[in-house]
Amino acid sequence: MNRKTMQPSDATPAADTALIRDLIATLPSGFQWGSATSAAQIEGAAREDGKGESIWDRFCAQPGRIKDGSNIDIACDHYHRYGEDVDLMKWLGLDAYRFSFAWPRVQAQGRGAWNEAGFAFYDRLIDKLLEAGIRPHATLYHWDLPQALDDGIGGWLSRDVVPLFADYAAEVARRFGDRLGSIATLNEPWCSATLGYETAQFAPGHTSRAEAAQVSHHLLMAHGAAIQAMRAVGSKAELGIVLNFTPSFPAEPLLEADRRAARIDDGLSTRWYMDPVFRGQYPADVIEYLGADAPKIQSGDLALIQQPLDFLGVNFYTRSFISTQQPGLTPPGELGFTDMGWEIYPQALTQHLLRITREYTPPPLYITENGMANADSVVDGAVPDQERIAYLRSHLSALSQAVALGADVRGYFYWSLLDNFEWNSGYQKRFGLFHVDYATQQRLAKDSAHWYRNVIQQYRQP
Repeated sequence: MNRKTMQPSDATPAADTALIRDLIATLPSGFQWGSATSAAQIEGAAREDGKGESIWDRFCAQPGRIKDGSNIDIACDHYHRYGEDVDLMKWLGLDAYRFSFAWPRVQAQGRGAWNEAGFAFYDRLIDKLLEAGIRPHATLYHWDLPQALDDGIGGWLSRDVVPLFADYAAEVARRFGDRLGSIATLNEPWCSATLGYETAQFAPGHTSRAEAAQVSHHLLMAHGAAIQAMRAVGSKAELGIVLNFTPSFPAEPLLEADRRAARIDDGLSTRWYMDPVFRGQYPADVIEYLGADAPKIQSGDLALIQQPLDFLGVNFYTRSFISTQQPGLTPPGELGFTDMGWEIYPQALTQHLLRITREYTPPPLYITENGMANADSVVDGAVPDQERIAYLRSHLSALSQAVALGADVRGYFYWSLLDNFEWNSGYQKRFGLFHVDYATQQRLAKDSAHWYRNVIQQYRQP
């Protein structure tokens, strides 16, 4: 890791001094500074120590699915290098780290025998984090369903997966619930359902709107059943769910067609998940919009989904710019676009945190993911990613504004700690604070890592 000298605090640029002052003034006591990863994206060791195949292992093996033709067999080799990676977190000064359990690593078939070697890995990781003074935050499902369940019962298309997921959740909570700061049931169920079952961009690669709607319902049922199961075993960790939010903006606010389309887009992405989790119902306008593709819902399903939660994880990257004109209008991108092609629009973070606070009265919030892909390169032993620093600065300022106006946000997790496997983009997109040379697995602190470290240090020592 590059350990070049940090900029002295008395030489901090005026913009950063003002930001840190605002953060100190607005953020609550005990605010947690963190970073995040997921198992499939960093662990590697795809077939070691009894790990079963996941739907992403299978998806990567299908020609044309991953843009650079890569797979997750090795990824960042975190399975073998977790100690080094925790050292990076400690150097950053993180309070907290968000990771995910790989379900097929701890239960190869998704049911039946537990894989003790898999659990032992997470036991070592959690111990290492706690020894470093870093609070572990876990996610149970970050998209890597055991392939055996997809083959055997149809995966998330089957209601039968719900009790199996609850059993898995209970086992994790039974083993680790007294050492984890929080456990999130699902990460971004919209992505699992829509990108996995409607657009075929993600595993398992289906193309059916009706399937996507049904899968979204089963995912939310699994969330509710998992919360019940973890509470039943007396888990001491905070329990919640992580949703992705891409706030919908009409391109032409005065155009009725754009406003209507933006409302439906908001319904499909935000209200479809928030309404059942916090209100016990699906939005009526989206049910009408889906028509025959709406999910089949049985008595008791919505009550199962609407479980009391200790926190809500908010993943935010950009906004959705909705245009019905032909050709469609494109977002202005006044602050530019990330390497994913996503518009940088931090004010939507402020607006959305306040919107969900006002409309849903949620439990405490965590920004569980926020970050940017950038076309990073190593120059003279450093990675000068000023674009990422600007992104961080603007979004932390937007967070501070939201908290000042009443949003109850308890932590911020930058996505991601490391450059890693970016799903169907493969290894082409780099989100990390640390550059990863995939040939050597060498980690190198980017300029943004130094910047983030400095902000955390000065926040603690005003």
